[in-house]
Order: sequence, then structure tokens, then C-alpha cells
Amino acid sequence: LCLPPRSRVLYFDSSHARSGRPGDGRAARSVFHPFLTLTVYPESGATVIVPAINSYEHIALSMISSNRIFVVEDDVDISRLISHHLEAAGFRVRTFPTTQGVLAEAERNKPCLFLLDIMVPGGDGMELCRRIRQPGEPLSMTPVIFLTARTSEGDRVLGLESGADDYITKPFSTRELVARVKTVLRRCQPPLSPGLIVAGALEIDTAAMTLRVRGELTVTTATEFRLLHYLAQHPSRVFTRDQLLDAVWRDTTFVSPRSVDVYVRKLREKIEKNPERPEYLKTVRGAGYRFELPREEAQ
Repeated sequence: LCLPPRSRVLYFDSSHARSGRPGDGRAARSVFHPFLTLTVYPESGATVIVPAINSYEHIALSMISSNRIFVVEDDVDISRLISHHLEAAGFRVRTFPTTQGVLAEAERNKPCLFLLDIMVPGGDGMELCRRIRQPGEPLSMTPVIFLTARTSEGDRVLGLESGADDYITKPFSTRELVARVKTVLRRCQPPLSPGLIVAGALEIDTAAMTLRVRGELTVTTATEFRLLHYLAQHPSRVFTRDQLLDAVWRDTTFVSPRSVDVYVRKLREKIEKNPERPEYLKTVRGAGYRFELPREEAQ
């Protein structure tokens, strides 16, 4: 690469992008490739190409069928901030100031994740999440994260019960936001060991990530599926909430034991004839949860 003596170039420090002229005593850095960083040292004229700091993360992201994230946020400044940091992490970002047109565009260009504000003009983020989770919809397994100013415990529980995989409150740390996005995407990857688990009226297809209850296809979120799959793999064994967090959520930095209770309740509503008297997902008071085969199946 040849740079004219007085050309202006772009260089990056740890948190800001600025412009400068070669010869100002600082290295000028510009990212030209997702895996490589070009560094020009003005005083010596040396040019060095080295792997980008997060090149392994970029490679991992490239293995996802789509690294496109749909952001629904009506505040322009917040939307730009989110886009900047997600794009720096290797994602492609499409922003929407309202909920209108989001699903139609998602069906044309499927995202790997939705990042939704709740209070936006022209619609409600929770209602959009419920529409995404509609049984039989092509987007029903796409991860959803809420990013909202609603901070009460009731709002958090309502958000998770509407089908969200995570719930982040404002104000937020951009580094934590990116970390949680990556954590949800890792968690939502298909299980590594394909197979079919048949337990009573349940058929859990780990390869296709599908659940049938009494012969009917039942839509679950990726986290619900992984939780049920993990418990069904170990029938009659009692797991504490912390053990389930470690096994299913993997990165427990941003979740609490209450999250397990919410997801168990959602699963009971989907697989049990009577969620108040569950046959499969049993509560062991003072300990945690266990998966049981129905009595006729166990015999």
C-alpha cells in the first residue's frame, strides 16, 4: 500500500476512531479485512499486517449462517451506539425506529438475533416478540433480547415469559451488551449430539431442535429446548438451579437462578396436561428440579 506523504488516514485506539496524518508520531491503523489489521508506522515507513485482536471471534461469527442482527430502537443516538459496537464485534446490523416492517424484512433476510426495545412508536416490543414466537413461524427459533428502560422485576419476568432469551436494562454497558449477545448466540446453537429422545408423549429431536407433544409440533425458544433436552437426558436426577445455569446457560454472569424458574414454568405450560400438577418437570423442594417419565412409561 502506498500513501501520499500528506494523505489523511484513519487510525484506531482502544475506544475511539480518529483521523491523523502520517508523520505525526503515532501508528496509523485501519481495519481493511475482518481477520487482518493493517498498521502503518509513519516515521519509518514500515507497513505491518497482523491478525486482528478478535480474529477468532470473527471466524466464529462467520460460521453462523447469518451474523445479521435486527435492532428495534427509536432513539437515534442509542441506535448508532449499538450499531457501532456490534459492527466492531463482527456483526451486520439493521436498525428500525419502529416495529413496522420488521417481520416482513426478517422473512426476506433472516437475522441471527433480534434486539428489541419495548417502548417504541407504532408498536410494542413485547407484542413483536410474541409474534416472532408464533408456532409454525419461520422466525420462531430466532433468539430475542430485550434492551429497555423498564427495570422492575415484573417487567423482566414478563419479558422472559413473552419468549425473550435475555433482558437487558438501560443504562447499559456496551461491552456487556456485546458479551450477552454472543452468549445468547452460543447458547442457541444446536446441540452437539444429535438424536431422538422419546419420553411418554414427548419427542425431542435434538438434530432438528424440534419438540412434539402428543404428536403436535410445539414451538420452544432455543433456551427452553436446551433446558428440556438436558433434563430429559438425565431422567430422575435432581439438579439445582445453579447446576442448570452452568449446563444450559453456560455463561452465568448475566443470569440469576430466578431465570430457571421462569423457563421451567414456560415449559410446563407447553408439555404438561396440567401445569399445576406436572408429570414430567418435577420440583424438588429445597433442591431444584428433575425430569420424570410418566408412571406408565417408567413401568
